[in-house]
Amino acid sequence: MTTTKAGAGAPSDGTDVANVTEVTTATADVVTDHDHGVHGYHKQKDEHLKRLRRIEGQIRGLQRMVDEDVYCIDILTQVSASTKALQSFALQLLEEHLRHCVATAAIESSAQGALKGGDEIDAKVKEATQAIARMLRT
Repeated sequence: MTTTKAGAGAPSDGTDVANVTEVTTATADVVTDHDHGVHGYHKQKDEHLKRLRRIEGQIRGLQRMVDEDVYCIDILTQVSASTKALQSFALQLLEEHLRHCVATAAIESSAQGALKGGDEIDAKVKEATQAIARMLRT
């Protein structure tokens, strides 16, 4: 299978780049080395996509509300609901990352010996901590 990449954020699974939505600057700067394996969210991928489509619908509803000159407070209420939905999604994804990626690093480190494997665990914990910090800033 060949992989087509069009810069940061392009899928690494061979997905047609034309079907990829625009990547924001914040995520385009993130460089990872995790394109080679199964991610923690893999088992719930369909559920996650369904949830993200619902959130997308909420955002489209916000656009419609602004277009129809709906009362400001009603729009803000929907913004809050959309924000909470994204935060909830992010927390679930983070939990899956900790259960899968960090746990895998811990298992592999015990197999490799604490010296070399400890670096991998530290890297995964640091990565998760940085993700939590980004979530808290929003």
